[in-house]
Amino acid sequence: MTDDKEYPKPGDLIEIKRRGYQHWALYMGNGYVIHVTTIDENSPPVSAGSVTLVTKRAKVKKELLTKVAGNDDWDIKNMYDFYRTPFPMEEIIRRAERWIDKEVPYRLLRKNCEHFVTMLRYGEGVSTQV
Repeated sequence: MTDDKEYPKPGDLIEIKRRGYQHWALYMGNGYVIHVTTIDENSPPVSAGSVTLVTKRAKVKKELLTKVAGNDDWDIKNMYDFYRTPFPMEEIIRRAERWIDKEVPYRLLRKNCEHFVTMLRYGEGVSTQV
């Protein structure tokens, strides 16, 4: 993270700008995010940009934002707050913690990483990237 970047608050949506797509995570605090990733430890996070990925099992992980983002840029993107009311921060974190280390279905158009984190923040999964 660069010094000129606003530091996220727990419950914030994080958009990580990958080459050709965005990966989404939810900031948990203390440098950690929760996100949907492939079950294979050595595979990159699943995303709507992975055109070959139509249906797959994925895993919810809590990892350091610096590890998840790697060398890619990221931003806080609570853009849906303009027309959706987020849960209180404590509720978002409580909802997120229930999912850590669980397997979840991944579907490109209906259950991608953005759908997952927006479901935690707002109670409904939405995605503008598909």
